[in-house]
Amino acid sequence: MTDAMQFYISTLLIYLFIDIMGVLGLNLQFGVAGIINFAYIVFVGVGAYTAAVVSLGPDYPGNFQHYMFGASWPFPLPILAGGVAAGLLSLVVGVISLRRLRSDYQAMVMLVLSLIATLVASNATGLVNGPAGLATIPQPLYDQLGLNPLEYQWVYAGWCLFLTVLVFLFVRAITRSPLGRTLRAMRDNERAASAVGKNVTLLRLVIFVVGGVIAGISGAVFAEFIQAWSPGSWLYPETFVFLAAVLVGGAANNWGVILGTLLVPVGFLEATRFLPPIFYQGFIEAMQWVCVGLLILLFLWFRPNGIFPEKPGRFKPRATAQSRPAE
Repeated sequence: MTDAMQFYISTLLIYLFIDIMGVLGLNLQFGVAGIINFAYIVFVGVGAYTAAVVSLGPDYPGNFQHYMFGASWPFPLPILAGGVAAGLLSLVVGVISLRRLRSDYQAMVMLVLSLIATLVASNATGLVNGPAGLATIPQPLYDQLGLNPLEYQWVYAGWCLFLTVLVFLFVRAITRSPLGRTLRAMRDNERAASAVGKNVTLLRLVIFVVGGVIAGISGAVFAEFIQAWSPGSWLYPETFVFLAAVLVGGAANNWGVILGTLLVPVGFLEATRFLPPIFYQGFIEAMQWVCVGLLILLFLWFRPNGIFPEKPGRFKPRATAQSRPAE
């Protein structure tokens, strides 16, 4: 196998693992808890920007890019900082939107938040270098390991796989726990969950923050890999790519959303890159968004539960005196 092919495969694997992390976080919010979060990519972007500014050194006059809080933090602190920053933003947004608004209005608030966040990042030059974004983000342990670029690619792919497995096990533990069962009950019938004494708002806020932390970590890992981040990297349509992966694979099914990630963000979008240009430059890229939207509509109409639907819960009834066989 040539070096170029190895470089391509390792890059594709890194993108796959990072996308799986992000989709698992959205599945926890949307699939398990029923929270419609059209601003999910914002929390990915916050994690990426946070990891970038704490990894870079202090800004100085004459620098080609301007940002706040350059701290040169060592690995893995920038990734943790990205998760914490996204979690804190999730907490603020959740307190405002989840407490007082119905789900349809929550979705509108999230969409508006996504637009506002992009505008702020694009116009606040001193914050994160405006529309040009940040570049030369240090890759974790690149100098310390002393590897050539191809070897480092495979090491980074292994690091992303490790993180993805941790996130998967964490999300699976939540979905299989009593909390996960409560979230499903709350998603299916909010009034019934409230009637039995469940604090629906608090539970939604908790899972909204947890999903935001996962989004921030995935964004931080991605930014440190590509060594750059700009407002164009997290426009609001990117959320619908993650949402399509959840709907295609099967909402609330962790293995299903992994399949959805293989098919949509990685498989479908990557396959279209090899199509020859037609009509005009950029037509294929524009049609990608149209096809993602059609994919969402088709699955919502013909297979709303996805390829791998959520497995129904299995409860074993407790043996009683009436149910025990006579001896």
